[in-house]
Amino acid sequence: MYPELSLYIAGRFIDAQGRRTQAVHDPATLQPLGLLPWAEAEDVEAAVQAAHAAFAGWRRVSPLERSDLLRRVAALARERAPEIGRAMTLDNGKPLADAVAEVMNAAEHIEWHAEEGRRVYGRVVSARQPGVRQLVVREPVGVCAAFSPWNFPFGQAMKKAAAAIAAGCPIVLKGPEESPSALVAMARLFHDAGLPPGVFNLLWGVPADISRQLIESPLVRVVSFTGSVPVGRQLAALAGQHMKRMTMELGGHAPVLVFDDADVDAAVALLVRLKTRNAGQVCVSPTRFHVQSGVHDRFAAAFADALGAVKVGHGLEDGVQMGPLIHERRFQAVQTLVEDARTRGAEMLSGGTRIGVQGHFHAPTLLANVPADARVMHEEPFGPIAALSRFDTVEEALQQANALPFGLASYVFTRSLQTATRVGDGLEAGMVNINHSGMAHPELPFGGVKDSGFGSEGGTESFDTFLSTKLITQI
Repeated sequence: MYPELSLYIAGRFIDAQGRRTQAVHDPATLQPLGLLPWAEAEDVEAAVQAAHAAFAGWRRVSPLERSDLLRRVAALARERAPEIGRAMTLDNGKPLADAVAEVMNAAEHIEWHAEEGRRVYGRVVSARQPGVRQLVVREPVGVCAAFSPWNFPFGQAMKKAAAAIAAGCPIVLKGPEESPSALVAMARLFHDAGLPPGVFNLLWGVPADISRQLIESPLVRVVSFTGSVPVGRQLAALAGQHMKRMTMELGGHAPVLVFDDADVDAAVALLVRLKTRNAGQVCVSPTRFHVQSGVHDRFAAAFADALGAVKVGHGLEDGVQMGPLIHERRFQAVQTLVEDARTRGAEMLSGGTRIGVQGHFHAPTLLANVPADARVMHEEPFGPIAALSRFDTVEEALQQANALPFGLASYVFTRSLQTATRVGDGLEAGMVNINHSGMAHPELPFGGVKDSGFGSEGGTESFDTFLSTKLITQI
């Protein structure tokens, strides 16, 4: 039931025969699923050359024609969402409903970029003297090297591909080896929709080797990366040496501010879903829970009970709300943060242990009275851990929330318009959610500030990285 894995270069699927391979496993059962072929240096070069050759024609294709093709991709994605989602659950671990929803959400992103790509407009600027015509035009930059993560293998990659292709830029995508099936399915979508060879290319292999070769290639003009801050720093430094345009969507450590006047029950219900989504392996997952003293104990008790009621298991089982962590390294990283916090005096109100004897299942965990020097208060946990502390004033809440160099997502719960305005203005984050979570829609910009990166995916800003601005002045 698990699909055959392949590279996709210049319109051709290339299987594992005669190549170095990597085994792909189900993180819930540890059973092998398939073999993933690795790209060698000549494959990387072939993909770049194919993309560069395709650029000459694709940049001149009508935006309407590009839009029509992307709409065909979106329709195929919706049609194949159940099978893509099932394979994603097998190699990623997330519940089937979440995996299918990821594909359907990505289809919305494709459709939005298909439509908005028709509206990449320039402008005429009035001249200072008669007889002069001044035009500002926006043109596709060129080949994009993109790097997408394993936590949302289909959705994150499609954001990059849809924007680049709609803007007229071919893309060479380095996918996540841990969870590859969704991207092979994506390549099949583009292939079956009739995308010209070379406009979309898919590679797997040694991350450091492939990223360096792609970024150093003079034919690559754009770099788009989603991943951790340390890796993002390395790639940004390398791209900067070669004057490449960049979009960096990096890690987060999202603060949650719950004020005394908040609807605690509604906040708990939402935050439990957000915290356990994809086992907490989400860059915008709520992680640092700062709760005002008046409702702190009530919130802590309700949140601990709700976490304890979450059904954990294999993502293909009915009713499962949270699956395993992606691999044992991630499990050990999460457990190390829990043990460090407890050693420093934190109180464990829920979870904190492995579930079962097979697979990488970690119980949803709530740590209370977490001291400021605990590692979990400074390092992105990327797992089902919530670290709870208290505050008294708005100023104290903002100080705690802004204390870290991260600045991706944030969450606020209050009934006070004054507090919401004050905190919305004061949070150092690229995205602020007040009394709900609403960041993932394609019409909205998604991105961070400070160490969480720069550039946006989604919204009209989505095209900025892939388009250059040219002035034409003529007499």
